[in-house]
Amino acid sequence: MSNNVQSIERALTLLDMLSEYPDGIQITRLSDLVGLNKSTTHRLLSTLVNMNYVVKDETTDKYKLGLQIVYLSRNILSNMNITEVSKPYLEKLVKDVNETVHLCIEDNGEIMYIDKIESNQTIRMYSRIGSRAPMYCTGVGKVLLSGMSETKFNKIISKMEFYPRTSTTITSKEELIEEVEKVKKQQYSIDNLEYQDGVRCIAAPIYDYNGNIIATFSISGPSNRVTMDVVNNLLIDKVRQTTAEISLNFGYVEKKTNTAF
Repeated sequence: MSNNVQSIERALTLLDMLSEYPDGIQITRLSDLVGLNKSTTHRLLSTLVNMNYVVKDETTDKYKLGLQIVYLSRNILSNMNITEVSKPYLEKLVKDVNETVHLCIEDNGEIMYIDKIESNQTIRMYSRIGSRAPMYCTGVGKVLLSGMSETKFNKIISKMEFYPRTSTTITSKEELIEEVEKVKKQQYSIDNLEYQDGVRCIAAPIYDYNGNIIATFSISGPSNRVTMDVVNNLLIDKVRQTTAEISLNFGYVEKKTNTAF
């Protein structure tokens, strides 16, 4: 067996083993399980980390699968638990509001679209499953930022380049921090023509049993249909209801003393 083929086989073996440990595993234990010495395992993991197939938790020194795996499987994302669980609620939301709904997660400082449900409107949203977008100028991105630890948040925004996509795009870290604090309090986010001229979105979180934001969804449409009156009088209540319904499936129960959904 050639060295290149052997390295590929070993890397795939590592990925297979990591899939058995969703909370991560330390390198010594991983090496033992796959029958490789620690230096070989470290070399292979370093390459996989650089390509985002694997991520390392710097606090615990544990390795786990990265979201590049999700990108590779973007055409079969319907098999993902969060997509399957969310689908019927998002389909109901589309039926109620007759606008396009997206389901998104964060990956390496960007948002990734993992599901999309179209409305039957003649003017539709240009987006596709597996594509990415910036966090600072999208409703879904700001929701995901609002759920991050301070360390992760600071790390991500330190690498952001603020490009003014429209006249209303946030163009500084200070503006973004202020906006994210607002999102934390109201627990929904507005993309007010910030990412694309003429398109307005409202996004809301999906929580797990610990109250962590694990995904986000949005309602998007032309600003002449998704007006701020429609947002305030209809869509805020709709996304709050949908957040509560989906999150309940992941074990999240709103505390009565909390102002969350």
